[in-house]
Amino acid sequence: MPAKKRLLQAKPTIKRPKAGAQAAKPKPAAKLQSAAKGSLKSVILDALTDMKALEVKVLDVRGITDIADFMVIASGTSDRHVRSVAQRVVEKTKAAGFRPHGVEGQQDSDWVLIDLHEMIVHVMLPRMREFYGLEKLWDTWATKRAAHG
Repeated sequence: MPAKKRLLQAKPTIKRPKAGAQAAKPKPAAKLQSAAKGSLKSVILDALTDMKALEVKVLDVRGITDIADFMVIASGTSDRHVRSVAQRVVEKTKAAGFRPHGVEGQQDSDWVLIDLHEMIVHVMLPRMREFYGLEKLWDTWATKRAAHG
């Protein structure tokens, strides 16, 4: 019998689950989202570590602001180092499937901000970091929130 006729006459087989076997349950959206945030955070921290960023600090700003859930602040040794660190963060996050919403400050490179929706990454020169004091600003808000909350 020709191959075409055999294919046309063949009956499709339907695989049924075995008795007592349970189908895989889909993960709730909240769990997927928190898993994605966790992996985004690890991708960012790995990129910062790869490029030897200094004084990396992760701030939980949930409940303080609606712009992000976490802020990551890191320092670089020079404007070239700051630019390279920021570029690596962008490359690694894109490769992991997280598209940055925006990147600001790459021209001057004394402070580069990367907006990754749930997380904002600040890569700064130490003098800029000391001058603006983002850790103090957000820690003050967190302290006020805890006192009033």
